Amino acid sequence: MTDRAKDTLWNRDLAPTDAGQRTWRWYHFAALWIGMIVAVPSWMLASGLIEQGMSAGQAALTVLAGNMVVLVPLLLIGHAGARHGVPYAVLARASFGTRGARLPAVARALVACGWFGIQTWIGGEALLTLLGVLAGHSLKGPIVPVLDIGIGQMLAFATFWAVQLFFVRKGLTTIRRLETWTAPVKILVCVVLVWWAVGSAGGLGPIFASPSAFVPGGAREGQFWLVFWPSLTAMIGFWGTLALNIPDFTRFAKSQRDQIIGQAIGLPPGMGLIALASVITTSATVVIYGHAIWDPVALSGTLAGPLVLLGLVVITIDTISCNIAANLVGAAYDFSSLAPGRISYRTGGLITAVIGILIMPWKLLATTGGYIFVWLTGYSALLGPIAGILIADYWLIRRTRLDVEDLYREDGRYAYAGGWNAKALLAFAIGVLPNLPGFLATALPGPFGWIGGFWTSLYAYAWFIGLFLALTTYAGLMRHARG
Repeated sequence: MTDRAKDTLWNRDLAPTDAGQRTWRWYHFAALWIGMIVAVPSWMLASGLIEQGMSAGQAALTVLAGNMVVLVPLLLIGHAGARHGVPYAVLARASFGTRGARLPAVARALVACGWFGIQTWIGGEALLTLLGVLAGHSLKGPIVPVLDIGIGQMLAFATFWAVQLFFVRKGLTTIRRLETWTAPVKILVCVVLVWWAVGSAGGLGPIFASPSAFVPGGAREGQFWLVFWPSLTAMIGFWGTLALNIPDFTRFAKSQRDQIIGQAIGLPPGMGLIALASVITTSATVVIYGHAIWDPVALSGTLAGPLVLLGLVVITIDTISCNIAANLVGAAYDFSSLAPGRISYRTGGLITAVIGILIMPWKLLATTGGYIFVWLTGYSALLGPIAGILIADYWLIRRTRLDVEDLYREDGRYAYAGGWNAKALLAFAIGVLPNLPGFLATALPGPFGWIGGFWTSLYAYAWFIGLFLALTTYAGLMRHARG
C-alpha cells in the first residue's frame, strides 16, 4: 500500500478488525439494540401514530411490521462487517468506488447529524424538565430571537451537547458497556410508566376501547391506508440509517452467528414491546387528560414524585448512550473516510456534533406529521437506494467475496474510473428521483402544492421504491462483473 493510498483511504479507525478486536457476543448486540430502542424517539414513533389517528393496536402493529422488514437489510449488510471486518464507509467502496463511496458516506453522515441533534434536544429537554421539577417551576425562560426557544432550553441543549463530547473520546467499548448495564434499568422504567398509565386510566379497557379515527363516523373516516403506508415507510426509515452502517458494529462480532442472533432477538421484539408500552401510555393520556401526549419528557413534567425524577434521570443517561451508539459512531466513521489522513474518528464525531446544532432539531420535532412524514420518510427515500446497491453488490454480484486489501488501494479493482463507479451513481439516481416530487410536495406544500397526487402517493412507499429500483438497476448494470 503506497503512502498516498494510506493517507487517502486508510487510518487506524477504518482498518479491518483483527481477531483480538472481535469480541462482541450475541448478548452484546441484543443489549445494544435494547439500549437504542428504549429511547424517547422510539417511544415517539408509536405515540405519534396515535396522534395521527391510529388505535393502540394499529400503531403497535405498524411499528412491529416496519421493524420486521428492516431486520432483513440489517442482517444482509451486517454480514459483510462480521465476515470482512470493515466499516460501512469502506464497504461502500466495493460498489461506489474508492472515491465514489464518499457520496453514500456523506448521505448517511448528514442524516446521523440530524438524529444527533434531535437526540441532544430531547436529552436537554429531559435535563431541563428534571431541574424544573426540583425547582418547582418551569425553567424555559424568555424566547431567544431567531432560535424560537427559551433561553433555559438553549442552555440545557448546550450543556447536554457538551457532556456527550466526553464520551466521544472513549470509543465503542465504553458505549457497549454503557448499553449493556443500562438496558435492564430502562426496561424497568418503561414498566413503571405503563403501570402508572394503566392505574390512572382505570385499567386496560378504557385504553384499548378508544377506536381509531379511521372508523365509520371517525374524524378521518376511510383514510387508514393513506396514513398506514407512509407510516410503515417511516418506521422502516427510523432504523434504515443503522441498516446501512451496521457493519460499524458487526465488524466486532465474535462470529456471524452472534450478530444474527443478537440482532434478531434485540430489534423486532424490543421495538414491539416499546411500541406497546408507548401506545398504552399515550392512549392513557387521552383518557386522563383528554388529549394525547406523545412526548414522554413532556408527560413526565405533568407528574410528581420520586419515580418521575428517576425516570427523567434514566431518560437523560439513556439519550447519551443511544445517541452516541446510533448516530455519532456511524457519522464519525463516515466523515473520517472523506479524508482519513486528516480526519480521525474523534474529529469526525466533533463534526457531527457541530452540524447537529446547526440544523436546529427542535423544528423537526415541532409536529408529529413533520417528524414522521417529512423527516423519517424523507430520508428513507435517500438511504433506501444505498441499501439496495450495497445488497446487490455484496450478495448478487460478489457473492459475499471481497478483496479487502483492494478496498484500501487507489489502483485496485474497486477504483473503477478515477475512483468512481458510474453504474452505482446511475442506480442511485434512479432510486432517488421518483420520490423527490412527493417529498417536495409533503415538506413544502406552499411552493410545491401543484405536484399531483400520483407523486405523493408514490412517496408513501419511498424506501421500498428506492431500494427496489436501485437494487435491480445496479444488479442489471453489473451483471457481468465478478469478484
